[in-house]
Amino acid sequence: MHDKPGDVSATFELSNRGPVESLNITILGINYAPETTGIAPYMTDLAESLGERGHKVHVVTGYPHYPAWEIDASYHGRSIDEVVNGVHVHRRRHFVPSPPNALGRIKMELSFGARAASSGWNTPDVIVCTSPALLATAMVLGRARLTPKRPAIGVWVHDLYGQGVVETGAMTGRSARATSRLEAAVVKSADGIAVVHDRFVDHVVNELHVPRERVTVVRNWTHVTPIDVDDLTAARTKFGWSPDETIVLHTGNMGVKQGLENVVEAARLADEQSLPIRFVLVGDGNQRPNLEAAAVGVDRIDFVRPLDDQDFRTAMAAADVLLVNEAPGIVGMAVPSKLTSYFSSGTPIVAATDVASTTADEIRASGAGVVTQNGDPAGLLSAALQLAGDAETSARLGAAGVHYCATSVGKTASIDKCEKWIRELVAGRS
Repeated sequence: MHDKPGDVSATFELSNRGPVESLNITILGINYAPETTGIAPYMTDLAESLGERGHKVHVVTGYPHYPAWEIDASYHGRSIDEVVNGVHVHRRRHFVPSPPNALGRIKMELSFGARAASSGWNTPDVIVCTSPALLATAMVLGRARLTPKRPAIGVWVHDLYGQGVVETGAMTGRSARATSRLEAAVVKSADGIAVVHDRFVDHVVNELHVPRERVTVVRNWTHVTPIDVDDLTAARTKFGWSPDETIVLHTGNMGVKQGLENVVEAARLADEQSLPIRFVLVGDGNQRPNLEAAAVGVDRIDFVRPLDDQDFRTAMAAADVLLVNEAPGIVGMAVPSKLTSYFSSGTPIVAATDVASTTADEIRASGAGVVTQNGDPAGLLSAALQLAGDAETSARLGAAGVHYCATSVGKTASIDKCEKWIRELVAGRS
């Protein structure tokens, strides 16, 4: 994951900027490489890219644990300090809940926050906190306010906590309102906020009451390099996929908000109708054991452990359809990180999601797929089969995704915007 090819466009742009002041930047977040899904790839890309641009970058992060929700057995002790691809990475061990319920996640964030807030920060010019983890961010902000010469602080918002606990049903009533109040207090106390989608702006401004001029949109970018598969039949054979069946591939976390019971039931319907289709769920997550139990006796669904980078890219290219599935009620809390990888693959997408969701908006904006109502297994099954059976439409949608990557979610443009945001945070404290 760390050994990626150089970004020629970034090098060219930098060479034409002229000399710029380097900053001492600390990025704080619980997820980082070698985690390959969720927020970690973006946090890692940002840290390494800023380092390549001449900044001194320190990362305070947790031990690898996601999406398996257990600490990687190869990471020992309570602390690890290392330099990875030019970035000073300070890992702090923390509690990991199993299963990751609401109370367990609170305990995890508090344990990480306590260790992160008590770590040495190397007198940064700016601290960038990622949310999640909100509670850890709150603790770091608390410490920063006590620092005689406080650094600039930005919060990089990937998920909306208050909206999320309601949409997933994790909290209701007073606890949900308390979460929203905490989220508002945290983001309002920062010098600036970066959000990963335009739809987040309205919520942050209108519900969390952050002044609009302090909110910047920095889109998540494509962090996966597409792969050319010369022999699709051989690639499919490697994964045990028949050339005569439609392969619908879902990658990444298997959690509550993904609502993958819908996929299990779609596979069950396919069994009952003897349809030539197979649903493949690649990844891990707290709901995987429940999904596997629900799928006992269902032939047209496979569960696959996370793949390495090469196989991951090959699988996306060799599948007929890529799947985003969201549980009923999920509308605006997050943007699935898998979407940028999907767009880059050239494979068409089926999104089983609320038609008013952020995910549906992104599919429509990209032109890379079709939207079908979430919580409707028959609708999902029908959409996947129709798309796979229409080669012309599939090719058009796949090409649209690749074009969207190049024009709207490119890495260089997003890193440029994030660096500009960070510089503005520092300038605002001067």
